[in-house]
Amino acid sequence: MEIRYLGHASFQIKMGGKTLVFDPFISGNPLVKDIDVKSVKADYVLLSHGHQDHVLDAEEIAKNNEATLISNYEVATWYQEKGCTIYPVNHGGKVELDFGTIKYVNAVHSSVLPDGTYGGNPGGFVLWNDSGCFYFAGDTALTWDMKLIPMTCPKLDFAILPIGDNFTMGYEDAIIACDFIECNKIIGCHYDTFPYIEMDKEAAKKAFEAAGKELILPAIGETINV
Repeated sequence: MEIRYLGHASFQIKMGGKTLVFDPFISGNPLVKDIDVKSVKADYVLLSHGHQDHVLDAEEIAKNNEATLISNYEVATWYQEKGCTIYPVNHGGKVELDFGTIKYVNAVHSSVLPDGTYGGNPGGFVLWNDSGCFYFAGDTALTWDMKLIPMTCPKLDFAILPIGDNFTMGYEDAIIACDFIECNKIIGCHYDTFPYIEMDKEAAKKAFEAAGKELILPAIGETINV
């Protein structure tokens, strides 16, 4: 799969002939220099929860591309009221779309939309088709529920996990999460954007390597194939 890192926890992933954008926080990210939100293409916009650092550019990207916005019921219907096309999901549910299958899974975090509206329970996404399967965790602590993913979904080829600590799990807990989800190829996110989540990247890489796992930290704007 072709994966472009848009900074913070934002990704643009090509899957099944479609382009998916996850948790777009681009225009407000002080580390993003060369990505114009207006240029970001998407067939689907997927939101793990309602916090501004995950939804800031969702409405603009969705409307610019006539994309379908996928999130939990509360977040999705909030965007429906803004004129976006939506597909609401909720925990444990899965749906087959034109690019593959999505399952909305648990996350341990909080969720409120930018105007203070209740954002429902936060979650993550497991997505798969014939070309592969991956897990986008969203913002989460290490949770025992991660053990359900290999029991209920195809084998993961890679996972996107938050590793910046303070608001989510840090890289030490992310290493444990690898064992829970039975996946050793990790793309890290949700670090360095703000002082609270600044991280020693070399220490994180060494810890993953010592545990026999791979941590990929793409540069903002970089495209990788996994």
